[in-house]
Amino acid sequence: MTRNELAGKIQTVLGPIEPVALGRTLMHEHVLCDIRPPGTRADNDLGPEITLENVWQINYGRGLKRAGRKYMLDLEDIATREVAMMKHDGGDAIVELTCGGLSPDPDGLRRIAAGTGVHLIMGCGYYVNDYQDARNQGRSVDDFAGEMIGQILTGAWGTDVRAGMIGEIGCQAPWTDLEKKVMQGALIAAAATGAAINVHPGRDPDQPQEVADFIKAAGHPTERIVISHIDRTIFDLERLLRLADSGVTVEFDLFGQESSYYGLSDIDMPNDATRLRLIRSLIEHGHLDRVVISHDICYRTRLASFGGHGYGHIFRNVVPMMAQRGYSEDEIDAILVRNPRRLLTFV
Repeated sequence: MTRNELAGKIQTVLGPIEPVALGRTLMHEHVLCDIRPPGTRADNDLGPEITLENVWQINYGRGLKRAGRKYMLDLEDIATREVAMMKHDGGDAIVELTCGGLSPDPDGLRRIAAGTGVHLIMGCGYYVNDYQDARNQGRSVDDFAGEMIGQILTGAWGTDVRAGMIGEIGCQAPWTDLEKKVMQGALIAAAATGAAINVHPGRDPDQPQEVADFIKAAGHPTERIVISHIDRTIFDLERLLRLADSGVTVEFDLFGQESSYYGLSDIDMPNDATRLRLIRSLIEHGHLDRVVISHDICYRTRLASFGGHGYGHIFRNVVPMMAQRGYSEDEIDAILVRNPRRLLTFV
């Protein structure tokens, strides 16, 4: 595959498609993934089987010393069923951002796409510092860039399955030197291929803006950048509007997490209604084309098979809520179809 062949197309795990073929799209999910911290990936850390009796306690995070099983999306038959359920609920496509450090499985994604008829668009690159192989510390920016270019044009992680987006590129707060090198490589790869980039920002309200400023200073078009996890990172309208004003797309991707409890920091997680109010504020300030949404499912307990909401939650529950709260069909279409279509089309 060459850049010229990709230009104007969207690249799925089954090959390129015309943009018009892409319908309602979840812009940040994990279908096959292992998000356990590398130091905890041992059989004795799996904890109990997930049941109706313990799923709430596992999700809430207190009282169970080991729950490693929660963080593993490695059951392909269940993944296939969950993706098919999303299609039944009205979804058409999933951007699957399991990148380096999170146990990507390109061949598995290809089988799931073929078995469900759902368009899966795969990410590439590397997650945050501590999930990366220690050997990455000594690699150059150009080496990272070359790897990502190959993942898009040739195939990723030892397969011929090609990525359709770069990311989620991992950042922390403070941002590490290795993560900055990976980001610089991602910018080079994006310029060489025409792909968009998804960024996992650090858990600090100013870190998304730091990334946006870094990208702008590098001369890369911010219109091809998606900043993930806004709903666990930015809580005030001033920061949110400043970030959108910088040209990046802001991604509210924790829909379905309705509990204020968030085990990774001391924030109060917003619920879906709060997410929709923040998105309404962005629209009122002229940023309808700067918003995408998703669930960022990376835990078994968020799958319907284990008592969670599943990939269909946005289509089944949130879209009707949007209509009830005055979102027009055009606004819903922009957030779920037009914005993803524009970002995923290679330029």
